[in-house]
Amino acid sequence: MEMKTHEMDRKVVDGWVALAIMVAVGIGLFVWLISLGRHPHPIAVLGLILTAAVWFVCLFGLFTLQPNMSAVLTLFGKYKGTTRREGFQWANPFFTKKKLSLRAHNLNSERIKVNDVEGNPIEIAAVVVWRVIDTAKASFDVEDYHEYVEIQTDAALRNLAMAYPYDSSDDAVLSLRGDIEEVTEKLQQHVQERVAKAGVLIDEARIAHLAYAPEIAGAMLQRQQAGAVVAARTRIVDGAVGMVEMALAQLNEKGIVHLDEERKAAMVSNLMVVLCSDKAAQPIVNAGSLYS
Repeated sequence: MEMKTHEMDRKVVDGWVALAIMVAVGIGLFVWLISLGRHPHPIAVLGLILTAAVWFVCLFGLFTLQPNMSAVLTLFGKYKGTTRREGFQWANPFFTKKKLSLRAHNLNSERIKVNDVEGNPIEIAAVVVWRVIDTAKASFDVEDYHEYVEIQTDAALRNLAMAYPYDSSDDAVLSLRGDIEEVTEKLQQHVQERVAKAGVLIDEARIAHLAYAPEIAGAMLQRQQAGAVVAARTRIVDGAVGMVEMALAQLNEKGIVHLDEERKAAMVSNLMVVLCSDKAAQPIVNAGSLYS
């Protein structure tokens, strides 16, 4: 069942104003004590003691807050609100004041080994920048919000790595290495969904480390190299076919030479060898006629 705790703003008194009042009360108590004389009335003495005790307890209501800090106030276990007002403050001395940082935190996750969607073992790690935006949720809805963010980041990173391939030759398929911006955006969304119940906002999440596991790194490197060679050859062949088509079309259009089907086939074969070869072709000059 989802928790319903939400942060409430709690008004506090300026500490310097409260301190001035307490100093004035302290002076009054001292004057009162002197005025009692040597044989004070018991009721006056009792009133003085009680007033002094209250004055002393009120001193514990003073506290300070630095910028981007907050104080979660509870009274005998019941949440009474949160103050984010920086400086010297005073609140009910019976309030328990738990200070909680609102500053940005950096989380550098450990490298984890997980299988991608194709079953290849990979190593992945992330850097997450986060901060608390709801102090009540961070204090009461989770046991330890720092540990909660770490564990949920690890879980989101594992799920993300298992949902996509490490790399893909198909541009339509999202991959961890080839589409880093899209993957980073999805990682931030996944982590935010998981840590929202702790009152935490994810400012940034990005992949800090991504590699094949050491046991398959060499084999996958060869696979990538082979894939790159195939892709390059495919592009070369596509370009060569286009050039041959253009050459035949222009020869036919301008009537430079008329070739029968056999000579066209020979010309196409020669052009494809020249255009697709990975080394410079060595031409053989025919000093005779076209058919000898």
